[in-house]
Amino acid sequence: MKITRVEAWPVTMRLAEPYSIAYESVTSATNVFVRIETNRGVVGYGCAAPDPHVTGEDDVQVLHALNETAAPRLTGSDPLRHAMLMERLKKELAPGPSARAAIDMALFDILGKVAGLPLWKILGGYRSRIRTSVTIGILPERETVAAARDLVSRGFRSLKLKGGRDVEEDAARVLKVREAVGKKIELRFDANQGFTVEQSLRFVRATRTAGLELLEQPTPREELEQLGRVSRGASLPVMADESLMTLRDAFRLARRELADMINIKLMKAGGIANAIQINAVARAAGLEVMVGCMDEAALGIAAGLQFALSRPNVAYADLDGHLDLVGDPSAGSVRLEAGTVVANDEPGLGVRFEG
Repeated sequence: MKITRVEAWPVTMRLAEPYSIAYESVTSATNVFVRIETNRGVVGYGCAAPDPHVTGEDDVQVLHALNETAAPRLTGSDPLRHAMLMERLKKELAPGPSARAAIDMALFDILGKVAGLPLWKILGGYRSRIRTSVTIGILPERETVAAARDLVSRGFRSLKLKGGRDVEEDAARVLKVREAVGKKIELRFDANQGFTVEQSLRFVRATRTAGLELLEQPTPREELEQLGRVSRGASLPVMADESLMTLRDAFRLARRELADMINIKLMKAGGIANAIQINAVARAAGLEVMVGCMDEAALGIAAGLQFALSRPNVAYADLDGHLDLVGDPSAGSVRLEAGTVVANDEPGLGVRFEG
């Protein structure tokens, strides 16, 4: 089997409900889709969801990397030699983890289709479904509570609140949401690097009665010692997100015990293969793992789900990045049942693609 064509193109999708986090407001997302064709008629799909603040790329850079760098080097190669191809592209696509993730996904999609098996079974098949949190951006208190009630009424049992701009307002919103949704709903909080160590610990104390499940990336990504101080001083698990990009980052966080949990995102890691390696470090160190996402089309979420379902130590999922995207050509690639994302038995990533 040989790769005969690689094509990438951007799709800009507006958000039905724009949202704000500590450092930006988001109204739309541009994903770059990639299609890898073979001489046997098997086609693999992948997508990149670049974010200059997180992955260090934009859609123009990703499009160039896929069409001008990756395509000529992949054409004529055997798509089933995943490790060899990704290693070949490693240096040239090194600055672009989401571009690498798109190729990684498409190659795995081809592998599953050739094998006639869904990827989550090929990778280990530990579970067939996992509960996902759904995110509420930074909103005034009353609107936050209304959004929480609406999501719970739609079957979600895990909510993630964004914050990081004002400790007192953030704490008040958390307490009001807990009061509104009751004790059985899981609550998570993501400060997106917005707090200092002192602010983080003050927030933890102020929300103690809310029973938060975790505190995600409270301090700046580069300030690992600050993250460690919060982890050691907080009475709830602290998760590294933006501070974790590479396998080396995972080793550094684990070796120095700077976090209790890590958030693995395919777009940061560079794809499923790298995510598996990062996950292995976390498991060896006894760190719990969440599989998260960016503002990703359902295709990207499906790939993250395949990984999450395959590994026994993935305790949490935050795979909601596709829910508000309007005009997603891969919509329908992920099944959602009462706040749970569910695998399908279609070969590969199980992607339904229009376009």
